[in-house]
Amino acid sequence: MPKRFVVTASEFTDLPHFPVGFELAEALTAAARDLHGTGTPDDTMSTAVELAVRLLPGAEHAGIAEVQRGGRLRTLAWTDETVRFAAEPRQQGGHAPHPDWEHLWTTPVVRTADSEADGGDNVLSGLGLRSALSLRLRADRRRLTVLTAYARKPQAFGEDATRIGRLFTAHVSLALESATVREQLTEAMRTRDLIGQATGILMERLDIDAAGAFDSLVKASQRENVKLRDLARRIVDANTGSGNRGVGER
Repeated sequence: MPKRFVVTASEFTDLPHFPVGFELAEALTAAARDLHGTGTPDDTMSTAVELAVRLLPGAEHAGIAEVQRGGRLRTLAWTDETVRFAAEPRQQGGHAPHPDWEHLWTTPVVRTADSEADGGDNVLSGLGLRSALSLRLRADRRRLTVLTAYARKPQAFGEDATRIGRLFTAHVSLALESATVREQLTEAMRTRDLIGQATGILMERLDIDAAGAFDSLVKASQRENVKLRDLARRIVDANTGSGNRGVGER
């Protein structure tokens, strides 16, 4: 098994007093601007992995993965193909890529000091990655989002990298949450506009008022077991030239 260090939150009660001082603060401020300047969660994560390589001492590669209870995972962002392969066990003969990630449900940081310790029969050593620093971005009962930095030499990540990583992932988590909320609001507005268009079409087609048209749309959605948004899009698309029949037509 790789040599690992499970880092508990209590070790970082003095995080604001990091000795690097203004240089670190300036670097993190610039990183925060880049992160909050992204438009979507995917863009935020892509920016985060690039910044991680630049900010974390010893980092050569970085990736973000989502881990579900039971072990299923998917890679969300990566700096290069090596990282993507490291996080996808199906590409590597079914081996668990990061058994240490299981600790991240209960602690914010896990360090792998040397993947080749005790034989090194694992995905990381097979890819030439000797060290890993895994940091929890967010977690709920069902899934865990992890940012991991990798290096090709053993024991690449010490206390400095861990402390900076904790500070950096706090910024990433905030930016990711902000981007997610913006995306959800944008989608909600698009859905509202789409449903409004479909309701207007039904009002004209069926000669009914807005309440009746919306009720007809809801009932059709339930009857056909189709999301309201998807049914509304079908009606709007049909009305703009496809000629397909929609709600209320026989």
